[in-house]
Amino acid sequence: MQGIGFDSQKYIRMQSERIRERITQFGGKLYLEFGGKLFDDFHAARVLPGFLPDIKIHMLLEMRDQAEIIIAINASDIEKQKRRGDLGITYETDVIRLVDVFREFGLYVGSIVLTQFAEQPSAQTFEKRMKNMGLQVYRHYPIHNYPSDIRTVVSDDGYGRNEYIRTSRELVVVTAPGPGSGKMATCLSQLYHENKRGIKAGYAKFETFPIWNLPLKHPVNLAYEAATADLNDVNMIDPFHLEAYNTKAVNYNRDIEVFPVLQAVFQKIYGESPYKSPTDMGVNMVGNAIVDDAVCCEASKQEIIRRYFKASCLVRQGLAGEQEVAKISMLMQQLGIEPEYRPVVPAARRLADDTGKPAAAIQLPNGDIVTGQTKDLFGPSSAALLNAVKRMANIPNNIDLIDGNVIRSLQSLKTEYLHSKNPRLHTDEMLIALSMSAATDENARKAMQCLKQLSGCEVHTSVILSSVDEHVFMRLDMNLTSDPVYEHNNLYHK
Repeated sequence: MQGIGFDSQKYIRMQSERIRERITQFGGKLYLEFGGKLFDDFHAARVLPGFLPDIKIHMLLEMRDQAEIIIAINASDIEKQKRRGDLGITYETDVIRLVDVFREFGLYVGSIVLTQFAEQPSAQTFEKRMKNMGLQVYRHYPIHNYPSDIRTVVSDDGYGRNEYIRTSRELVVVTAPGPGSGKMATCLSQLYHENKRGIKAGYAKFETFPIWNLPLKHPVNLAYEAATADLNDVNMIDPFHLEAYNTKAVNYNRDIEVFPVLQAVFQKIYGESPYKSPTDMGVNMVGNAIVDDAVCCEASKQEIIRRYFKASCLVRQGLAGEQEVAKISMLMQQLGIEPEYRPVVPAARRLADDTGKPAAAIQLPNGDIVTGQTKDLFGPSSAALLNAVKRMANIPNNIDLIDGNVIRSLQSLKTEYLHSKNPRLHTDEMLIALSMSAATDENARKAMQCLKQLSGCEVHTSVILSSVDEHVFMRLDMNLTSDPVYEHNNLYHK
């Protein structure tokens, strides 16, 4: 059983207090750039057991009367129909989703800003659509030689060309559907406009990772490098912080590289920079809320291995480069771990070797591992899920949970009417069959009630799964990894 390594309530309290201090420092108004995910931060929840995926939202709810939200989206990303890798939806669709989610929590969404706006047709269509929905939309334009030409950037020909976003609250949270959306540029543009209007306002950054007051090679910080291997982010000791305070602090390469430019921008706007280092800009109390370092270290090692398998499968599918796998492999070497350090990996591989067919393994909340092999009726994922809920419901292995007539009826539907070549039930079909059986069978009902207990459980399969099976594991909140091989040598895989 995994223990608790992080105190969420302590974090909410400390983080809220630190943000209020920063608002006061700047005279009553703060533009806070939110890096990473404002909610559904499952990476943080995995490496810091006890961290709530929606903890940032809960923290903002402590300040809901003081806060408003600006959502930034790059107009070029709208034109290119850029998509979120985790959700598979376009950035423009995610903006609408974000507005709905924030409103459901009772948070005020003040406006949307189109960054890098250059009359892109799709961006103009999106702008009109948002305005028709009653949302305020503003345009921010490309700036020549941004950000190196400070004189132009901080002038009426730079930030001055952008539309001034009217805000009404002292904490303005700037977020976005993904990286490269222009969050920082939006904040700095607003500082320029506020200063011209005689309004005191400041800027700060809210990043969860890397954690500045943990060691550079701490597993939690290395897990962040693994998560951003596609961006080639590198954790570094902040040289500006070391020089200013003679104290080591961890930051990452992009913030360190851009800091001299930010300092120059601050000096141009304020007359002096309020910060001596990129670490100073951050408002991050995550490290102070870790209550069991050993638990977080172990969780981070497991996350790095999961990232290794994910990257390996993406390479096999032609969706990523070998350099991502090489980087994560290097991180694993630093920690002295291998893929087999993940307990479900050798369990699934052993069964696959023994049967000569694809296999799956699931680690239950109590640490037990159950497996599933390929059969005539079920694929390995379906079999493993059935075996898992049987074990948790204390149902003997020899008892069938699903009526044979139901299975045959579904197989007939698949092969005779939907023209599928594979009669075995996928996980979604198996769960539907289980729910049908649960209406009349007590064991099936008990097993189905155990599905919620699978949340957070580890899964490994010896082959890359279909998108259907992957999606079911995701909906069950299970942590899936797969060996980077296909069951068949076909060129086309659904």
